[in-house]
Amino acid sequence: METTWLNSQDADFNTQLTALTAWSEERDAEVTGLVHGIVHDVARRGDEALVEYTVKFDRREVASAAELVVGPEQLQAALARIPASQREALEAAAERVRSYHEKQKQDSWSYREADGTLLGQQVTPLDRAGIYVPGGKAAYPSSVLMNALPAKVAGVAEIIMVSPAPGGELNDMVLAAAAIAGVDRFISVGGAQAVAALAYGTDTVPAVDKIVGPGNIFVAEAKRQVFGKVGIDMIAGPSEILVVCDGKTDPDWIAMDLFSQAEHDEEAQAILVCPEEDYLKQVADSMEKLVQTLERETIIRTSMKNRGALIQVKDLDEAIEIANTIASEHLELSIDNAEEWAKKIRHAGAIFLGRHTPEALGDYCAGPNHVLPTSATARFSSPLGVYDFQKRSSLIGCSPEGASSLAAIASPLARGESLTAHARSAEFRIKK
Repeated sequence: METTWLNSQDADFNTQLTALTAWSEERDAEVTGLVHGIVHDVARRGDEALVEYTVKFDRREVASAAELVVGPEQLQAALARIPASQREALEAAAERVRSYHEKQKQDSWSYREADGTLLGQQVTPLDRAGIYVPGGKAAYPSSVLMNALPAKVAGVAEIIMVSPAPGGELNDMVLAAAAIAGVDRFISVGGAQAVAALAYGTDTVPAVDKIVGPGNIFVAEAKRQVFGKVGIDMIAGPSEILVVCDGKTDPDWIAMDLFSQAEHDEEAQAILVCPEEDYLKQVADSMEKLVQTLERETIIRTSMKNRGALIQVKDLDEAIEIANTIASEHLELSIDNAEEWAKKIRHAGAIFLGRHTPEALGDYCAGPNHVLPTSATARFSSPLGVYDFQKRSSLIGCSPEGASSLAAIASPLARGESLTAHARSAEFRIKK
């Protein structure tokens, strides 16, 4: 299989690694302009524009926006219709995801100082959240669970889900997942027009406080453009996996772990880092053997050729250093004592510990969220979680004595900034 081979001992290794992992931040001017037009058209004309773009882009015969609404009875019907094995798997995954995210929930807190002044933080959920679930090339019921359940745990009052239905086709597992996750409204619309509808609201699609969930380049650009009107989770790039292996894991396992991300699309990135040259060759042989058994062989080959790599390093310490440099979305530590090595990882969206923890388990049912920072944004970003659907308000309640004490501090600071009204407002509270 054609892919990039790198060696950390080469003089130009850092340059090669930077080129390999770079993801262009340049925005396609044509896409930006098209999305801008769609967003503003939906903001201005609402349902009318929403219907027109759905007919145009999703090849649907829709006369009114009401036809885009998927009622709760349809969700329940899909849940009853899918095979028992799929329903049980969705329910088991949902329970694990819910249980994990329950532990993230933050509570309000406060304390009183000696003079009676109260300080604290009040935590409240968002009123309404919008979740975008991709459709088209593939169906993603797992994305329904990962986006909706943290919002439910946070206490969001209403969850609006949008997902495209090209040709009018809806996936039963997606509908069933929406029923299990407790989605309040499901509108079968996608693309930039769906993001615009969630941000600005139409007669059919309520305006939300925050939009979460992955999508294609048009969805990502639309989220970028409506940010500020609403909150967003992140601007996600192509999927990524970085595997650090010591050469002791079955090479077939590692090859398939790499493919688990490469099969997403041609821009996905899969990288293996290992100190053992012979092992890298074994994995390469496994890749060539196994790729021929997969439905998405062409996509995988393109991904591995354009953005994949097998990297030889001098030891595991250097491998960990490279992992921190790349700051991958998914990081597998397929090594002995993985828990100890993980303590040295500073930047990763999710860390998968040991030889028996493939990234795929995290995608579906382990419990932690699979909506993760990409393109090295794990340096400063975190996985989607309950905290994304909660707001924090500061609490300040001064007693007369506390107000007098604080005012004596605030007054000279305010006058130092030439903000006299600030100073006098505080000074009125100083006890004479």
